[in-house]
Amino acid sequence: MDATVKWVDGRTFLGLSESGHTVVMDGPPDHGGRNMGIRPMEMILLGVGGCSAFDVMEILQKGRNDIVDCVAELTAERVDAIPSVFSKIHLHFKITGRNLKDKVVERAVKLSAEKYCSASIMLGKSVEITHDFEIIVIE
Repeated sequence: MDATVKWVDGRTFLGLSESGHTVVMDGPPDHGGRNMGIRPMEMILLGVGGCSAFDVMEILQKGRNDIVDCVAELTAERVDAIPSVFSKIHLHFKITGRNLKDKVVERAVKLSAEKYCSASIMLGKSVEITHDFEIIVIE
């Protein structure tokens, strides 16, 4: 996998992924940025959420569950030192669908956390990562 990050100006950078997608990253004004894009550490957090949500949905859909929505809400804590790395990340999944069973959703979240999500498994070697879920049933 390859990627390129190109400086634009100030603290603004343009990231280009191998798949051809771009993202703007920038810093806050108090660090010389103009708040024109997402922060790099936010990108890491979103990557964990996206990776895990991808897995959870794939597992649930392969199991022919009737899913209409999946939201992963992430909260993170960072250490109060330089480098300000993550110390804790929590993923809370809100799975909406019909006839969903707790055990099935719990299994999907656990498989993502322990076997499939490369991002959270990699970060989990140095960050405390926890998961939980809620099911929103629709008729």
